[in-house]
Parts: sequence; C-alpha cells; structure tokens
Amino acid sequence: MVLKFCANLSFMFTEKTDNLLERYQLASQAGFKAVEFMFPYKYNIDDVVKAKLAANVDQILINAYPGNVEGGELGLAIMSGRQNEFRESLEKTMEYASALNCNKIHIMAGKKFSGIVDTAMDDVYKDNLEYAAKVFKEKGLIGLIEPISDIVIPNYFMNSVSKALQLVKEINSDSLKLQLDIFHLQLIEGNLTNRIKELLPYIGHIQISQAPHRDSPDSEGEINYRYILKLLEDLGYDGFIGLEYKPTKASADSIGWIKEWGYSL
Repeated sequence: MVLKFCANLSFMFTEKTDNLLERYQLASQAGFKAVEFMFPYKYNIDDVVKAKLAANVDQILINAYPGNVEGGELGLAIMSGRQNEFRESLEKTMEYASALNCNKIHIMAGKKFSGIVDTAMDDVYKDNLEYAAKVFKEKGLIGLIEPISDIVIPNYFMNSVSKALQLVKEINSDSLKLQLDIFHLQLIEGNLTNRIKELLPYIGHIQISQAPHRDSPDSEGEINYRYILKLLEDLGYDGFIGLEYKPTKASADSIGWIKEWGYSL
C-alpha cells in the first residue's frame, strides 16, 4: 500500500505567512497534492475555495466550527444546554466542507471546566455524536473524534484512546471514526504497535509528528517513524497521513525525509 501525505496548513508554512489561504499555494509549490487544516471560519467560503482551486490541491480534512476559541472553547459537543448551537455549528461546517469537496470533519469535543464535574457531559457528547453521524451519513461525510493529550490541551474532554474507541464502537456508524494522531497516542499511553493494530479498523484519518516536541517525524524523539510508516503500509492503511507538526526549519525544507524514506507526495 502506497502511503499518502497531506500538509497541515495550521502548522506548516506559518513561517511564511499568517494568512491561512496563502499557505495553499505554498504547499502546492512544495509538491503537496493535498492539505488539511483546523479552522477556516474567519475566511469567506468563496475566498477559501478560490485559494484551494488556484493551488490545485485536495482538501482532506477540516475541523468543525469550535465555538468561541478566543474565549477558550475548543468544541461544543459536550456542552449541556447548547445542543442547538452544536447542530448549527455542524451546518456551518458542512457548508465549508461541501464547497471544498472535503468529506472528513473533526468534531472537537470541548474543554471541561477545571475542578467541576459535570456528569451530563458524557451523555450530551454521545447524543451529539449520534446526531452528527446521522446527518453526515445523509451527506456522505465522515465525522472524526480525536483523543488529545492533557499535556497539549489541559482539560480537553476527549483525552482517552479507550474512551474514543468505545464511543465509535457503540455508535457503530460508517460516518463516525477515529482520528488517530500518533503523537497524541504516544503521549497518552504509548504501546504504539499493538494499539495501531487494534485501532486501525476504526480509524478514518491519521496524523503524525515527533514526540514530545511535535516537530517533524524524522527529528530526534520518542517515535521511530520509519518503523511506524512501514507498519501502516504492512497493515494496508490507505487513507491520508496528515503532517501536523511544527517545522524547526522552513516547511518546504522539512519534508526531505519523505523521499529519503522511499515515499512521495
């Protein structure tokens, strides 16, 4: 199985421009044929589509509208009493996804309130994910949930690989899958080989970066990515792998490992 890579424009090419839309062209010039990013919502849909088409790249993934990021929100899916707002956020997200011809959407859970236990959050989260899976199925979209380490985002609700897997199994929809960032898997629990083998049937998208500093996969760190990528090949993973890392040099100069290790863009 030939592995496919996409540039995460929320992390890569930021050294060149603060404008997300300008990074489309930079990714294309570096050789990428596909991209992903987190939040396009401060930009007009038409402008985003124009930038994507001009760069001639595919959009693999966007994150769902997250709520008030400036106010510390990173998703609405766990918020009691805000289910209507969550549903409206999905509508907004689907408008962007449809215009970008993007069929994968990361549904961010949201952050718990420090020191406060809200027992309703689990039920609200599951109900919202079930709703999202139903709506996405009608639209031919795939919703993704991603376990994120507390080290990276303190108080983020979906911080357990086991819990994410359990939810995907319970909801049991082709329109809800795991988004596995191997960087987060390493920080949360490690045991990469066995976990990847176990999780793969439920995975809809993979992202990579080195641990613990989130730099390029070929940099020094805890994860042997030559081995991990070979493992994904051997297991037959056929989706894209998002490069969600923080380059320590120019982004276009940080991808030499792809060809060096026998892959291509």
